[in-house]
Amino acid sequence: MLQGHVFHSFLRNDLRPGGPYLMSQFAGGMPPAVFLFLLGVTFAFLMDSQERKGFSTRERVLGSMRRSGFLFAAAFVFRLQLWIVSIDKSPWTDLFRVDILNAMGLALLVLSLMAFFRTVERIRLCAILGVAIAVASPVISNLDWSGVHPFLRYYIIPDHLNFGFFPWAAFVAFGMSAGSILRRLKPDEVMPAMQWFGWGGLVLSFGCWAVSNMSLSIYQNSDFWLNGPALILIKLGVVLMMLAFSYVWNLQVSAERWNWVRQFGTTSLLVYWVHVELVYGRALGYFKESLSVAQTCAMAVAVILLMLGLSWTRTNWAAVKVWLGAQGPAPERVSGD
Repeated sequence: MLQGHVFHSFLRNDLRPGGPYLMSQFAGGMPPAVFLFLLGVTFAFLMDSQERKGFSTRERVLGSMRRSGFLFAAAFVFRLQLWIVSIDKSPWTDLFRVDILNAMGLALLVLSLMAFFRTVERIRLCAILGVAIAVASPVISNLDWSGVHPFLRYYIIPDHLNFGFFPWAAFVAFGMSAGSILRRLKPDEVMPAMQWFGWGGLVLSFGCWAVSNMSLSIYQNSDFWLNGPALILIKLGVVLMMLAFSYVWNLQVSAERWNWVRQFGTTSLLVYWVHVELVYGRALGYFKESLSVAQTCAMAVAVILLMLGLSWTRTNWAAVKVWLGAQGPAPERVSGD
């Protein structure tokens, strides 16, 4: 995500048709899918935990909706901060742009109804719902939305500049299905399940890629990069492969040892918030759309290291304050005479 945004903001326009930019944007396009999928996993964990504790159906649904409300609040504060910083350049309508946090909030609000069901039921229902959202996306795109206000329309329809419920909420539903599976597994069943995730993701990705290259289509009008169900399922396959690889790789890393991937994960919202302002705001405005590929790569490395430092400082702030205090001037000695 970090390198993708850096390339999108700083690379010269005449270099964008080239391979480096396209590869950067393909890789940078995966994090939203990963975020939404993992959001679904943790949402399933929450519902399962409440179910195990004996919460009533009403309590489970309301608890799920509260998490949705938190994300909506964070999304609005995020947009408000960006608008205030760029108040002389950004129209007031930017306050209502549908970003990834907005998509998370709406997806959780709708999918909170899954709390009516038991964990074992959510495995099947959420998988079906994810497929339904992906398959319906081209149909939703082709409906006449001219009578709907843009502020509402962009929450629903696929759009290149906004994160609509279609098709992005599909990843949350798929994540809830996977999270429900994980909560039903015994410890000795996790590794075989990860193998199924990995190989299943590989087959799913290549199978959908092959289908997408066929001339046959059930849709009158479908844009592969905007609302294509095949792209959603390809990305799902990649996410499943990443999940399996991450699990195996994580087993080799001691929980007591510092790890940069875990470090970023503990402060993902902070890193997302700050880097967007840094990359797209005024601080580095001099470099916008003016760098070569090599210079953009160097900028990406600098931004990644800076965000890693910010993340580490956030999680170790108590130790940092102690260190800063130790670096201050020594107190003057008072004579006892």
